[in-house]
Amino acid sequence: MLRQAGGFLSEGKSPGIISLSPFSSTVAARFPAGHELWTGGRLIQSPPRHARNGSRYPQPPTGPRHLCEKDVSVNKQQRFFHLHLISDATGETLLAAGRAVSAQYKDARAIEHIYPLVRTEKQLQKVLDEIDQAPGIVLYTVIDKSLAAIIDERCAAMGLPCVSVLEPVLSVFQSYLGLPAGRRVGAQHVLDAEYFRRIDALNFTMDHDDGQMLDSVDDADVILIGISRTSKTPTSFYLANRGIKTANVPIVLGVPVPQSVIDARHPLVVGLVATAERVSHVRQNRVLGTSMGYDPQSYVDRSVIAQELGYARQICVRHGWPMIDVSRRSIEETAAAIVALRGKTR
Repeated sequence: MLRQAGGFLSEGKSPGIISLSPFSSTVAARFPAGHELWTGGRLIQSPPRHARNGSRYPQPPTGPRHLCEKDVSVNKQQRFFHLHLISDATGETLLAAGRAVSAQYKDARAIEHIYPLVRTEKQLQKVLDEIDQAPGIVLYTVIDKSLAAIIDERCAAMGLPCVSVLEPVLSVFQSYLGLPAGRRVGAQHVLDAEYFRRIDALNFTMDHDDGQMLDSVDDADVILIGISRTSKTPTSFYLANRGIKTANVPIVLGVPVPQSVIDARHPLVVGLVATAERVSHVRQNRVLGTSMGYDPQSYVDRSVIAQELGYARQICVRHGWPMIDVSRRSIEETAAAIVALRGKTR
């Protein structure tokens, strides 16, 4: 998807996703190679541009309002469509929901337009004007019923589909609990004990990244070990954002695991492994500069990597530590597997 947030155009982590910000001054995005962008019935070779005054988002050709782009590298058509996400808070809920659904359509890619903190009618009217320039699907999480009604009415007038993501869930809760919803904007974002627990976990994880501060590693909830490029650091920070104190320790071929990790009794120790092919591919895109002892040939050599992985597996088997193969797992999936392991060991 393409994501637009914070006034800047940024390329998302997922392939083929472009983000557009409705409030940026001047931004430009480069679409994936081998694609054409259609706007207003014309073929546009350059990336879409957006400025605060006068510029427009890519328009679909005449006919169906959702078709924005076609793939010229293959015979099969590749569609890009606009996905507008309106939120009175951060927009995280919408983003997760939109991406979960978009992922089910492999032949269509979403150009995400994220509009966070929309809490007044004036802000909303500006957003709706932007949507009129780039018609597409509209999802929203707006607690204020009067603003929600404006979105529904305006989208109906524009002939665009719109869905209130939270309203069906609120209705179910209200029916089951027999209580009305409080309808507080951003109610989940409060500075409570859980929030400060996550901040504490993030600070701990930063201090214990890549084998640092091993003398206090027993204070961790989880210790991740593995060879270079097995997603230890990103997984650690994802877990920390969920309030789980995580340390990660690299495994180097022929180098013993630190004794403090072996002696740790409180944390769950998990080994992260992958296929040699996967690790080699990731390492080829990593620049280590001229670090002492760095051999670029052996670093990406699959036979050497296979030895490193074998050594890592031996260590985990010797100490009875569970292993997770991250070759085909996202960071989120790896973290979910670790959380499940924690539940079993408690």
